[in-house]
Amino acid sequence: MSKSLARVAAALQAAGIAPAPVEAKGEIRTAEAAAAEAGVAVDQIVKSILFQGESGQLYLFLTAGGNRVDLAKAAALAGEALSRAEVEVVRRVTGFAIGGVAPLGHLTPSPSFFDPRLLDFAEVWAAAGTPRHMFRVGPEALLRATGATPAAFTG
Repeated sequence: MSKSLARVAAALQAAGIAPAPVEAKGEIRTAEAAAAEAGVAVDQIVKSILFQGESGQLYLFLTAGGNRVDLAKAAALAGEALSRAEVEVVRRVTGFAIGGVAPLGHLTPSPSFFDPRLLDFAEVWAAAGTPRHMFRVGPEALLRATGATPAAFTG
């Protein structure tokens, strides 16, 4: 088991979330690919998107697969101008590669925001630290486990 997958599995266990991550048949780097693999609607996929503030602080936005983060709304929540975090920064801070960024289990936690659209479902699916692993979870349990703030940041 890779270090990143093990870290996510441990974070899920610590949060009392079961079942464990599952391996996909192929890579699931996009919400569409993950939804097809899980047999669910695209909005049931949790995208973990990181933006970097002018201060250098990273901010994590957990959004429904079909939604896009509105940069102006996200910046208002963060209290500073934001830009997409660089690939190397994401890997260094979270310990995950793009396409496998999990909503929890990061090496360095970041302030997090949660798309209320995810609460419309009984279960959602999220990346589990690699581009080939994901886990299913009730959105309320994920919200509790991440400590994210529900907020309107999509557009």
